[in-house]
Amino acid sequence: MMGTGVRPRGGPTMVGTGVRPSGAGAWCRGRTPGCDAVASGRRAFEGEAPVGGRGERPLFEPNRPPAADRGGASICLLFVGLVFVLVGVFGAAIGTARLARHQARVAADFAALAAAGQALRGDGPACLAADELASANQARMAGCRLDGLDALVTVEVSVTPLPGFYRVATATARAGPVRA
Repeated sequence: MMGTGVRPRGGPTMVGTGVRPSGAGAWCRGRTPGCDAVASGRRAFEGEAPVGGRGERPLFEPNRPPAADRGGASICLLFVGLVFVLVGVFGAAIGTARLARHQARVAADFAALAAAGQALRGDGPACLAADELASANQARMAGCRLDGLDALVTVEVSVTPLPGFYRVATATARAGPVRA
């Protein structure tokens, strides 16, 4: 019967060999086929009954991580995701602040040009024209003065880059006639 894969009568054999185990404690006494693997001193392989018999957890599982490391990759992935979210939020805040700065510069340039166009009428009409144009560009005029025919205008644009943070972008522009 040796090597034929046929189980001889009289007791269990080593898994897949058809040979009875020998030695003290090697007999499984017919519990489960996986018991043969324990008795022979080798691990049960795929397709064999679990090592340990009676549905107990196997003594060794080669593809299973240790219990202390289970879930560690999930925590790392959550941390990396949080870093990406924070970088994105702060990037958006910086972009919002830069946009407000550009908006203030444009509003100041247009307001200064409007004031310079009205410079011959005096400070009142020139600054009124500058204020109207600054308001049309969602800015608030912080200062306006004429220096001869040149107009010097300062505007402010309020910005909230992050919830709870309020900032003001300020820009100053000068406009006047071309001098030769």
